[in-house]
This record gives sequence, C-alpha cells and structure tokens, in this order.
Amino acid sequence: MVGGGFNRTVDLPQVIPVFPLDGALLLPRAQLPLNIFEPRYLNMIDDAMASERFIGMIQTREGGTRQNPRLARVGCAGRITSFSETQDGRYLITLTGVCRFAVAAELGLQSPYRQVRTDYAEFAVDLADIDQADMAGRDELLAALKPYLEHHGMALDWGAADKAPTASLVSSLCMALPFEPTEKQALLEAPDLAARHAALVALLRIGGVAPLTDDGDDTPPRLQ
Repeated sequence: MVGGGFNRTVDLPQVIPVFPLDGALLLPRAQLPLNIFEPRYLNMIDDAMASERFIGMIQTREGGTRQNPRLARVGCAGRITSFSETQDGRYLITLTGVCRFAVAAELGLQSPYRQVRTDYAEFAVDLADIDQADMAGRDELLAALKPYLEHHGMALDWGAADKAPTASLVSSLCMALPFEPTEKQALLEAPDLAARHAALVALLRIGGVAPLTDDGDDTPPRLQ
C-alpha cells in the first residue's frame, strides 16, 4: 500500500483538524517535525492521537481576522508518526504527509482549534506509487541549487543529498528552503511531482541571483 497505508482517497478522513502556519509546508511522503506548545494545539494533538492521528497543515490568505484568518484553498493532510512530551509540557511530533486536500468547508464546531471538511478528489496522484526512473532532471536541480545556497550563505550535506532519491530531495528542498509563503503554496499546489520539480528549479534560479537584505547575521544557516 502507498500513501502511508492508504491507496484510495475515499479511505482518508473526511473531517480533520487543521494547523494554520504560514511558511510551513508539508508534502506527501515527506516528514515535518513540529514543536507544539499553544494550549489549543496541544488539545488538537490530544484529540488526534485519540482518533486517526490526522492533522492538516495549511497556510492562510488575505481576509478574515488576526485570530481567525482565511485559510488557503489547499493544504496537506499528515499523520502523526512520532510523538514525545517534554518536561515543560510541549509536544514534539513528526507529521508524515499523506495526501493534499482542498478545503470543502470549515466546520463551525465548538473546539479551540479549527476543523475542515476535506476534498481529496484532485489529488489522488499523491497516493500513487512514485516511479523514480521517471524523475529526470536531477542534474538540472543540483546545478540550480548550488548557486542558490552560495548566494544565501547556506550549507547542505551533499553526501546525504547525493544518496537521496530525486523525489525525496525535491520534497525536502521545497519544505526546508526559505521561500515566501506564496511560493511555498505554489509548490504545494503543483499538479504533480514533475511540475513541482520544475517550479522548484525556477525558484532556485531566481533566488540564486536576487539581491539579499543584510540582516546583520553572519552565521550561515544549515539545511537539515
């Protein structure tokens, strides 16, 4: 079975809690570590752990209020695959992406966190097996990545990158690199992996030559 044990969208939960977090991107089959400390999201994790362990990561868009911003049209449903609690009451979890979803409706439930009704129909591709042989363009990706990292003063474990399957490398870079929220959303909404690969290469090429703003921090960030 694929997609975290799911091979049909009808098998996925139709109502899930969502964690609105701009700049955070979860993609199918990729893993996203999260440090949960707000009471409402601690409550959300408790409820998720007691049921199907599904949470939707989603960004926001213009509109709504500061406390209740409008949700983006598309998010990604993930399943909690790792959980631990710290001595000060925080939850350290890992979400593994399963399938993207469109927000069909937001439910007006009396819970401290937000919940949506999902529509997975246009994202069935996320549950299909990935044929690594079809993932062309690795050299093109690496050629665009190197000047981007140099320009932004970032380091990468090239040994690990060389060993990673191309599909996994694309997802990891999309999630880890400091793209703008709108760019992250465009990567999320790319129709399939090939389209996401092409969009990533385009962003790397643009970001590899764009002027930087000096923020006074001389420490180069490192991708995990």
